Amino acid sequence: METPGSQSSLHRANLERVVRAVRMAGSLTQAEIARTTGLSAATVSNIVRELKESGTVQVTPTSAGGRRARAVSLSGDAGAVVGVDFGHSHLRVAVGNLAHQVLAEEAEPIDVDASAAEGFDRAEQLVHRLIATTGIAREKLIGVGLGVPGPIDVETGELGSTSILPGWSGTHPREELAARLGVPVYVDNDANLGALGEQVWGNGRGAADLAYIKVASGVGAGLVINGQIYRGPGGTAGEIGHITLDESGPVCRCGNRGCLETFTAARYVLPLLYSSHGTDLTMARVVQLAREGDPGCRRVVADLGRHIGSGVANLCNLLNPSRVVLGGDLAEAGDVVLGPVRDSVARYAIPSAARQLTVVPGTLGGRAEVLGALALVLSEMGDATLLDTSATAPAARSGRAAPRGEGGGHGAPVGAVAASV
Repeated sequence: METPGSQSSLHRANLERVVRAVRMAGSLTQAEIARTTGLSAATVSNIVRELKESGTVQVTPTSAGGRRARAVSLSGDAGAVVGVDFGHSHLRVAVGNLAHQVLAEEAEPIDVDASAAEGFDRAEQLVHRLIATTGIAREKLIGVGLGVPGPIDVETGELGSTSILPGWSGTHPREELAARLGVPVYVDNDANLGALGEQVWGNGRGAADLAYIKVASGVGAGLVINGQIYRGPGGTAGEIGHITLDESGPVCRCGNRGCLETFTAARYVLPLLYSSHGTDLTMARVVQLAREGDPGCRRVVADLGRHIGSGVANLCNLLNPSRVVLGGDLAEAGDVVLGPVRDSVARYAIPSAARQLTVVPGTLGGRAEVLGALALVLSEMGDATLLDTSATAPAARSGRAAPRGEGGGHGAPVGAVAASV
């Protein structure tokens, strides 16, 4: 048994610190590990050697600043994670490894009015099929990230009332999927997962404070503060769709009038174009037509940008993020929507906050949420599991003395960097 404060417990803590840094980033050089963890270069070198010999990490030659370096990442066969994203009309599943590589991914349509049980049946089938496709052994599956289009009660794990998936209200998605798959399940709403996806793999890389704005059947924001998703005590932080823009406006599903959502959500916006463009429009089609120069669609998309910009200005005044990432189909409109967003921010936000803000399009499109679900597992899983799994590797069995650890030095919060997709 390790005694708290003993040399063995300090060494164990340093092992976990290095594994955590690599796990969150996907790949780091040894120098970057030292800066991130606060450990000395010599200690990092010894720990990396030990982890490599146990099969926990892999080391590949690279360069940094024009000099030769060694990139450290978790071993591709150290374990697997699964991401599941339920949307308004789709189910998307991805399987990845701990080196931040996506091994398989598939999406299929789903009836928005389907029962929760049917949705979980289809998710379970798709997960099993993709795992079989990759050839990964079931015992290698470490956890599942699950995205749902609605707020999750932090205390109970219950999906709150939502008009997007009405048959799911009051369900407990985490417990249901965990019982079916036999592994830990981590659940969050789609906006938070979009923020995680863009932070790890997309246009949110390097930003410690950002907001991811998703406009679809509803409007939500995933908030990252000091490198961490901010959910609020009840799990409802980021519901910017219910900021009031016009007290005399249309009645929102929340019961108030003139919410941002009533001016930007697809079910309110698309009918504006039905008389001129037909009733089979989708937001993706409107964005495509706007990019091609269609006057009506360009006007509607520009109006969307101005309304979204008003909501972003409120976020600037309250939270002062350094970056806003616009996700979903709307991001494909480019400057047709981003220009009006920036104009509204310049007009309504505090000047100092507006000057510090960068508004960028998301780069992941419809994949942001499912990749965010993978990132959720990678951020929530414990490092002890990885170390214990490799405890029977040759280096651990050989009786070789472990390198001496360090007790001091705590690095800044780990920031996500680009990884293989």
